[in-house]
Amino acid sequence: MPYGPATENRFLTAPIGRLFLSNALPMILVMSMGGLLNLVDAVFLGQYVGVEALTAVSLVFPFLMITFAVSTLVGGGMTSLLARQLGAADKEAGGAIFARAHGLALSIALAMIIIYLAVGPGLIEQLSGADSDITRMAHLYLLIVILGTPLQFLLSLHADALRIEGRAGTIGMLSVGVTLANIVLNYLLIVTFDFGVAGSAWGSVIAQGVGLALVVRLRLKSETLLQMATLFRHRWIGGWIPIIKLGAPLSLSFIGMGLVSATIITTLRLTAEAGYADAIAAYGVVTRIVGFAYLPQMAIGLAMQAIVGNNFGAGLYQRSNSALLVAVGAVFAYCLIVALGLFATNATLGAGFSDDPVVVAQVGTIIRAMFALYVVAGPILVLALYFQAIGQPGRTAALTLAKPFVLTPLLVVALVTLIGPGSLWLAFPAADGLLAVIALAIVLRTLAHGSSQAGFGVSETSAKA
Repeated sequence: MPYGPATENRFLTAPIGRLFLSNALPMILVMSMGGLLNLVDAVFLGQYVGVEALTAVSLVFPFLMITFAVSTLVGGGMTSLLARQLGAADKEAGGAIFARAHGLALSIALAMIIIYLAVGPGLIEQLSGADSDITRMAHLYLLIVILGTPLQFLLSLHADALRIEGRAGTIGMLSVGVTLANIVLNYLLIVTFDFGVAGSAWGSVIAQGVGLALVVRLRLKSETLLQMATLFRHRWIGGWIPIIKLGAPLSLSFIGMGLVSATIITTLRLTAEAGYADAIAAYGVVTRIVGFAYLPQMAIGLAMQAIVGNNFGAGLYQRSNSALLVAVGAVFAYCLIVALGLFATNATLGAGFSDDPVVVAQVGTIIRAMFALYVVAGPILVLALYFQAIGQPGRTAALTLAKPFVLTPLLVVALVTLIGPGSLWLAFPAADGLLAVIALAIVLRTLAHGSSQAGFGVSETSAKA
């Protein structure tokens, strides 16, 4: 329900195209930095530590997706609520949401640490099989990452809030500086001091701590941003359900990615036999390439979400519709360029991460399959984030959960069973195609039940309420 426009809010007055560029470009820079760090980290591990290190870090990818999912759960739910409150000029209500998100993030981080200490080592041993060196490295790496989740979650929370507050450029500059420092630190810890996978994990945790300190300092010095004092004026406990409901669909999609990864790893363990470690290492390289390519998509969607949330909260539906169209066009072009670039380089791309010819060849095979229908992935993600921004988690769930929880795992099992292990990677383009059909059905149904006076996805009655 719209609350009326806020005063002095450029999200409500600036031209949509210019507004989109000014928010999307810094966000792309921010998120690309994170993806670049993962790629460089994989190069350090593969070239200076060995294939076993790549395999160990790849094995824990499902667990890493869970930490990212939790970060998205809190941040995504908070931003949907916060953007609408700031769009309606209710900064006090926005501060209350900000405080509750802090309590939720830290509570989940504590729970994750306790759960991992109880059952994590056993799960890693099951995934790694009989290789004790890989098991040891995987456990050490993940233990450090899990212990650092409070820093990870709080940094993500503050960065998401700054984006909604119109400070995407500031986040971009901070991200570049922190990421470059992280790369240097990882090189020193992994290569110079020979810390191996532990150096990679410690480098990330230290960098997150520095990033959080810089963001907090920015809030302490600013008079226009949500103040740190806001966190002490409002309760941290309670009021979490709206945040969870809005953040859950996208968060569950990352848990679904972890489920897909666990399915792939288990399938490879059962079918790859002697080549298991090489296959996992190649898959780990590709997951980092996929992550690097995916993060700018997410940035485009998040920039759109900030614009849509503010304008929807102010009742400016034509502007929120325009933001969606601009974002869909931009992300389609991006996905097309990425897919073409990877098709042109897939045969040699793996050599940058490992000198093992088997790993290099498998990287190319996986990329050719996974990116066959990549052009539909970005528009579907943007559409899902749009529905999240306007407070419709059901449609977001349909677009983000079907592929990782249902389509891809079932297709992996079905193809390997019916055709053989060589067909495993074809599950990804098949799932993309089926999800595109689902997305088209949702769009057509939404248009059929909508109104020219209301925002896309909102009935005329709801718009007037």
